[in-house]
Amino acid sequence: MRVLLLGGTGQVGEEICALAPQKAIDIVAPTHSEVDLRDASAIARIVASASWGAVINAAAYTDVDRAESEQAAAFVVNAEAPTRLATETGRFGIPLVHISTDYVFDGRKGTPYVEQDEVAPLNAYGRSKLAGEQGVRAANPRHVILRTSWVYSPYRKNFLRTILRLAAERDRLTIVTDQRGCPTAASDIARACLDIAMRCGLEPERAPYGVFHFAGAGEATWFEFAKAIVEMSAERKGRSPQVVPIRTADYPTPAARAADTRLDCSLIGRAYGIKPRPWREALQETIDRLLNQ
Repeated sequence: MRVLLLGGTGQVGEEICALAPQKAIDIVAPTHSEVDLRDASAIARIVASASWGAVINAAAYTDVDRAESEQAAAFVVNAEAPTRLATETGRFGIPLVHISTDYVFDGRKGTPYVEQDEVAPLNAYGRSKLAGEQGVRAANPRHVILRTSWVYSPYRKNFLRTILRLAAERDRLTIVTDQRGCPTAASDIARACLDIAMRCGLEPERAPYGVFHFAGAGEATWFEFAKAIVEMSAERKGRSPQVVPIRTADYPTPAARAADTRLDCSLIGRAYGIKPRPWREALQETIDRLLNQ
C-alpha cells in the first residue's frame, strides 16, 4: 500500500520511514521544499498526484514557548495546513491520520483524559493544535486524530536528548515535579500510525474513524522522567548527576503548562487492538538506540 507522509523529517516521521518497510508499506515523504505546507496549491497537487491508500500528517510546529510570540506561524502549520490536507483527502475519499496532542486539555480533570472530555488549551500551541483537529474533523469524515504526549526519540530536539546532554555537562539537574503526563516514544507512535493507516487503507468504508488517545502506558512527572533517563544511561555514560525536584512556579516559561494531562488509551485498544507498552520499557530501548548510534 502506498502512503503519503507529511513531516517525514520530524521525530515521528523519521520513525515512520524506518518502520514502513517492515509492514510492506511504500512511504512517500516529500521534503519541505517539495511540499510547502503554507501553500494550499502544493498540498492539493501532492494529494492528487497518486492513488494513496492513506495520508499521515506528522508535520507540526512544536516549539511550545516560541508559539506564544509566533502564533500566526503556529496556526499556519498546526491548523490551516491540516484543514487543507483534510479538504483535499476528503475530496478523494482518502483516509487521513493526523497527530495531535495532550496540550488541548487544561490539566484540571485530576484523572486520565478520555477522548470525549472537554478541551481547553492553556497556550497558543494547544489552541493551534485544537484548531487543526477541528478543521480535520469538519473536512474529511475518514479521519483518525491521534492525540499523544511527551514525545521523545533519538532524533531532533526533545526532552530525552536534552537531559542526556545536560547530564554530561552538569552534576545537578533541577526538574519540574508538579506536571504529570505519559512519556511516549516516537517509534511507538509511528507503529500505531502505520497500523491505523493500513487498516483504514484496506477497509476505508469500515475502519473506525474519530479521535483516539495513544501514549506510553503508565505515568510520570518530568522529574521522574528525567531521573529514569539519568539512571538508565548512567552505566553507559559513566555519569550520574543529582536530579532535584522543583515546582513549576520555580521554572517560569512563556507558555503555561497543564499540571496533569495523562491520557486514557483504552479506546484505541478496543477499536484497533493497539496497546501502548510501558513507558519505561520504551525509554530504555530508545536510550540504547541513541547511545549505540
